[in-house]
Amino acid sequence: MTYRSNRDGPDDTSAARQPLSVFFIARNEADRIGAAIRAARDLTDDLIVVDSGSTDATVAIAEGLGARVVHRDWEGYGPQKRFAEELCRHDWMLNLDADEIVTPELRAEIRSLFARGEPEEDGYRIGIAEVFPGEERPHRFAYTLHPVRLYRRSRGRYSASPVHDRVDMAEGARIGSLRAILHHFSVRSLADQLAKLDRYSDQQADDLAARGIVIPTWRILFEFQASFWKAYIIRRHFLRGTYGFLTAANYAIARHMRVAKHYERSRGLTRGPLSDATSVDPPQAKP
Repeated sequence: MTYRSNRDGPDDTSAARQPLSVFFIARNEADRIGAAIRAARDLTDDLIVVDSGSTDATVAIAEGLGARVVHRDWEGYGPQKRFAEELCRHDWMLNLDADEIVTPELRAEIRSLFARGEPEEDGYRIGIAEVFPGEERPHRFAYTLHPVRLYRRSRGRYSASPVHDRVDMAEGARIGSLRAILHHFSVRSLADQLAKLDRYSDQQADDLAARGIVIPTWRILFEFQASFWKAYIIRRHFLRGTYGFLTAANYAIARHMRVAKHYERSRGLTRGPLSDATSVDPPQAKP
């Protein structure tokens, strides 16, 4: 573990901050992480980036914006985020990805939670709506995920799973929902999206093998068609016209590859781990 000191402190002109830590995990996100940090840093006096070996300017940008950057070799989404949680100074934590932007409405809503002291609930779901290339904001009917992202460390922790990117709340924990959303600029390009999804399918196949889960062979025949329908219709990629068709096809290809890689590995046709992650930004609509 390597600590890197801040070159510049937080923006002193910002509004009073909450007793809230904000953390990111990142690798090679120089084109996106600056905007993400700027949108969130006024909420906190404890902003952390866990970097897993960026070869671009990610570290320099994060440090320059006041983040505390810590290196940790990549071990999967859950392990990375649990490590980041341990670095946080506050019990209340907000997790963001490097391609997610906290909107002014969301900043105001989070501040209002702390205006009278401790928030009432133990965790809060936040809507995450994808913004496609060519868009400045999500389509009004865009499919939106609602995971827990704002939570007390004493009542919830990220799952230890290397592929399942979720907060597991303690039994009996009170969970609320925020009205404002995050804007998720997930897709750099069709090629980048497909490469990211392909890497994630490697990690999924590794995880299935590690847990001894067997997917029926008949799934190979239907996985592409069912996944395309899921993305294009249920997750409403059709709202983006031709580009939405293409992103839905990418998603279906990746889901097909997950099953195909599992089949290949389960029959001894490949050896060793499949995954070699070069980006830690998880796909927006993971299964």
